[in-house]
Amino acid sequence: MTKGDFLALNAAQEKAGQRLFANPRNAAAGSLRQLDASITASRRLSFFAYAMGEASEAVADTHWHYLDRLRKWGFDVNPLSRHLTTEAEADAFQERIGNERAALAYDIDGVVYKLDDLAWQRRLGFVGRAPRWAIAWKFPAEQATTVLEGIDIQVGRTGALTPVARLQPVNVGGVLVRNATLHNEDEIERKDVRIGDTVVLQRAGDVIPQIVSVVLEKRPKGARKYTYPEHCPVCGSAALRPPGEAVRRCTGGLICAAQAVERLRHFVSRNAFDIEGMGDKHVAEFLVDKLIRTPADIFRLKRHRAALEEREGWGKQSVAKLLDAIEARRQMPLDRFIYALGIPQVGEATARLLARNYGSLAHWRQAMRVAGDPASGAFQELDSIEDIGPSVAADVVGFFAEPHNLEVLDDLEREVTVEEFAAPAAHAHSKVAGKTVVFTGTLEKMTRPEAKARAEALGAKVAGSVSKNTDYLVVGADPGSKARKAAELGVTVLDEDSWLKLIGG
Repeated sequence: MTKGDFLALNAAQEKAGQRLFANPRNAAAGSLRQLDASITASRRLSFFAYAMGEASEAVADTHWHYLDRLRKWGFDVNPLSRHLTTEAEADAFQERIGNERAALAYDIDGVVYKLDDLAWQRRLGFVGRAPRWAIAWKFPAEQATTVLEGIDIQVGRTGALTPVARLQPVNVGGVLVRNATLHNEDEIERKDVRIGDTVVLQRAGDVIPQIVSVVLEKRPKGARKYTYPEHCPVCGSAALRPPGEAVRRCTGGLICAAQAVERLRHFVSRNAFDIEGMGDKHVAEFLVDKLIRTPADIFRLKRHRAALEEREGWGKQSVAKLLDAIEARRQMPLDRFIYALGIPQVGEATARLLARNYGSLAHWRQAMRVAGDPASGAFQELDSIEDIGPSVAADVVGFFAEPHNLEVLDDLEREVTVEEFAAPAAHAHSKVAGKTVVFTGTLEKMTRPEAKARAEALGAKVAGSVSKNTDYLVVGADPGSKARKAAELGVTVLDEDSWLKLIGG
């Protein structure tokens, strides 16, 4: 949404006595999320085409040629886009855009640089949702000073206590800021932030407000150091900080209302069950009114159809849409199901790793039950999965050690069908699909991350250490102890050329 269209929208909102938007970014995102398409149609949204999704056939060999095709097809492509060939050109381009930024018709917070060759993009792949072939070069954040009026403690879905600064409202980069994150108690201590202080504020990436520093010469007399709470402000349970961690957590679990709300919000969020029409506000209201308590209760909301239709702001049509959206999510891929559970440290990438390695919910549950014993082969298998270390493994096993979590899983299985992890069709003829592979030593023809990405693309499971479950150990120069352990266990060892021959070059 352009700056001009944003100002016009807020003027119309004010005239109608409706809520004003904080910035064009929020206004555009909010316009697209409307359930009523006529509201979206009434907003002046603009569109730049800049990236390719799924395509039935190749349409270009480079990203720059793809942008040319988009222009020929009639799409609007950002006229500021440039094809750069040297680091010096990129440096000069960044400086020029930074100088011209304020005069643009729309807000930007930086420049994205992409590797041009599409074949190289495919070869490099992604880490989670982040591409290895692109990087965002952000502009320096705008700063302002204001007064810290108080510190509130918010409790997240995992029980983490997060301090939030309440500020005298101040304009930072065109947005009125009233709150800012203080991260954790160590950050408060390190910056010596005290209530009443004048603080320097900035919006990280032009989005998230954060306190940079304290203006000590303006500190009021008698300002005291902040004492971090040792009990949850919501349920009163003890808030403990495990050794070596920066975060203090409420021990109340599902008895803590804050955690229940946040866990259910996470469960229905876009990258989890993605239940359209069930926003944060609805989750909180349904929980307060005891219409839902656990994730499985969401799938039993149809029992409360009459009560829902009588709620303020609801009606037969909106309730029918919500219930239809819920019914449409009774089948869920294993990786998204795992992510939806909200296990600490298990994001989308880790959930996908677990789904790929265990294949089905039943197998995963059985393996995690056995993995409760740290000396078991099941725990060693979990710990050996590439990118899952001891800390993540402990959180996953800890989730299954709680009886109430097992009850939640049992209840969910009665309401939804969790699909087994399905390898893409391209894996059908792969000789390594379903095999566990470990890489060691220095490879000559590809980097270790590239070798891992290629193996996973062919359906293999990549582990970080050799065990009895390993099918292949691929060795480069200076293989070390993994080669010795593979020999002891009788694991098939391949050099780099043999590996490439096995996977087809």
